[in-house]
Amino acid sequence: MTVALIDNGSLEPAATRNLRVVAADLSATLGLPVHPVSWKHSDRIPPAALDGDPAGTTLAPFVRAHLAAGERQFIFAPFFISAQGAIGSALRSDLETLQQEHAETPFAFTFTPGLADAGVIAQIVAARVRETIGVASLDAPSVLVVDHGGPSPASAALRDRLTGDVRALLGSAVLSVTAASMEGGAHAHNHPLLAEALAALSAHTASPPTAHTDVVVALLFLSPGRHAGPGGDIAQICGAAEAAHPSLCCHLTDLVGTHPLAAPALAAALQNTLSNLHDPNLA
Repeated sequence: MTVALIDNGSLEPAATRNLRVVAADLSATLGLPVHPVSWKHSDRIPPAALDGDPAGTTLAPFVRAHLAAGERQFIFAPFFISAQGAIGSALRSDLETLQQEHAETPFAFTFTPGLADAGVIAQIVAARVRETIGVASLDAPSVLVVDHGGPSPASAALRDRLTGDVRALLGSAVLSVTAASMEGGAHAHNHPLLAEALAALSAHTASPPTAHTDVVVALLFLSPGRHAGPGGDIAQICGAAEAAHPSLCCHLTDLVGTHPLAAPALAAALQNTLSNLHDPNLA
């Protein structure tokens, strides 16, 4: 049996580094190898950008290599916000395609519950917001809980549910907590987009005109990449909003996947899945 922590994948080295750190934490906790694997993209990162380590491993080559070595059972721990969203569906589809391609060496795969199922994401986001409020000495700011945005209504429903949970956890420490998506304006469930939500908040700037409208942008992202990393898409959207509305001041939180609660929740889900399978032969 082969166990892997799998993410969407990114061309940003920091995302692969974080995936490897979390996989190493899981390995140490569970006492078995947990392989860091990306769905796509990370195999194109130059080794020099990863301090000389090899480029990231992607799904299809990973499965094929282990099939060639005789493996027939895979367990994947999803390292993304919504395991029921578009990425989770695409991963399952790709694995089913690989099963068809390798009918002569049939294999099975299982996904563990993800962080959303573990019930820790809202706790992490609320903790990240409190950290940001403390560092910036903010007084009851507005909060925008921002996900990527995509074609899946299930992902949007999860974002909205988490936003409600974060609102309840933060209480009077904040002025408001609203959901938004980074992109995906073609789908109604992604609105308001981040740019739209920031513009709406800036319209409620307090008097005098020189006063700031502080907004904490709470990131529903696990790893730093081109969207949520330094200088990434979200930072650029916030910068453009601040330029258009000088009274607006955005404060981005740290990420979900780097919080100390994330790895233990994934480890518990993996341990439960392994216990249910009752297979001591781990590779």
